[in-house]
Amino acid sequence: MKLDAKIPAGPLAQKWERHIAEGKLVAPNNRRRYTVIVVGAGLAGSSAAASLAELGYNVQCFVYHDSPRRAHSIAAQGGINAAKNYQNDGDSVYRLFMDTLKGGDFRAREANVYRLAQVSAGIIDQCVAQGVPFAREYGGLLANRSFGGAQVSRTFYARGQTGQQLLLGAYSALNKEIARGAVQMFTHAEMLDLVVVDGHAKGIVVRNLQNGEITRYAADAVVLATGGYGNVFNLSTYARQSNATAIWRAYKRGACFANPCYTQIHPTCIPVSGDYQSKLTLMSESLRNDGRIWVPKKAEDCKKPPASIAEEDRDYYLERKYPSYGNLAPRDISSRAAKQVCDEGRGIGDTGLGVYLDFAAAIDRSPRGRERGGRALRQPLRHLPRDHRRERLQGADAHLSRGALHHGRPLGGLQPDVQSPGTVRPGRSQLLRPRRQPPGRLRAHAGPGRRLLRAPEHDQQLPRHGEAGFLPEA
Repeated sequence: MKLDAKIPAGPLAQKWERHIAEGKLVAPNNRRRYTVIVVGAGLAGSSAAASLAELGYNVQCFVYHDSPRRAHSIAAQGGINAAKNYQNDGDSVYRLFMDTLKGGDFRAREANVYRLAQVSAGIIDQCVAQGVPFAREYGGLLANRSFGGAQVSRTFYARGQTGQQLLLGAYSALNKEIARGAVQMFTHAEMLDLVVVDGHAKGIVVRNLQNGEITRYAADAVVLATGGYGNVFNLSTYARQSNATAIWRAYKRGACFANPCYTQIHPTCIPVSGDYQSKLTLMSESLRNDGRIWVPKKAEDCKKPPASIAEEDRDYYLERKYPSYGNLAPRDISSRAAKQVCDEGRGIGDTGLGVYLDFAAAIDRSPRGRERGGRALRQPLRHLPRDHRRERLQGADAHLSRGALHHGRPLGGLQPDVQSPGTVRPGRSQLLRPRRQPPGRLRAHAGPGRRLLRAPEHDQQLPRHGEAGFLPEA
């Protein structure tokens, strides 16, 4: 099998602009001739379905929940990055590109990551237009805060509910298209198989989870926006129902299974409290803005109450190891450093697997905090890095312009393809979900690889929906 990235030619900053300019278009009066199936209705799926429908394509959206609002995208807390430089602190497209590349351990393809940085500002504008209530400064401008892996403030957020608000915005756009008949919504529908015709994904087989009925649907292209497989760990931050079934079906149909070990570890997870837990809970990484992370310098102090440990006996290990980033070091680096101090026997708690997140200094800096005393947060919080997201698109070397191994099957969700490992790893960088596009191109931006779903060059040779070569639609 030949894996060809098909990265556009030219200088890094011009690759995608040149690729878009040279791509073929689909005329507005021809779009209604094409049908697209979208599997999944989280942020990626809902946005893809709504955007494609707005452009004039016929869309069928399938989700195994009773409503798209049940998607696990709702659990995201922290925010979403964009190189708008509202804080005038030196941010730029290139800085976002470099921070994302470094946060992914330099394993991502630069062309993909640069495109992520380029489109970031437009995605924030699109979210605002959808009604997402991002936090704002007193004067009305959008607010930013700092996050791990960056030395600028570029994260747009909606308190600790960013994922929920983004999902509600995408859900509203999807509902608008459902109401005008451009999107057919199928709930309680689990994808059982991918239909492949001459190497192209041309349909799916689904089961109704309410009555067990099995039906099949045909289309010109299939978008999988079905999330990762973090539940390969017994405990992760995924919901138990996030089962990765659809991408497993794609793998069984010949898609490559790449980098299954590449996992994002979140540094601020609430430690396990008992064997009765079914999942783990995160504290938002934004807490690292104000909190200081430390462990005792001496192993014999680990069982003592934190308030009894003198300042000179505390090891603020991130500030010591990474002074330029401090407590906002990238996620994997922070997680690795926490594991190292626990391995040295300096972890806290009954299990010895945990570190302190201390807000006392932030409370003392704030007049409001001093007035209220901040008693609840003067006791340091315990946290421990844990598995957060399986970001490999298990099953796809997704080419930049041709979908994946099966050309008619772009892939989306909170997991980029094997060309872009690590682009989601720093957090807040899952920017390239589908968004409203200029008329003329059928495309699904489904993760940092930004796969383009467009009319193939050999368009006239491919059977279209309803013609010979398709399974009849159920």
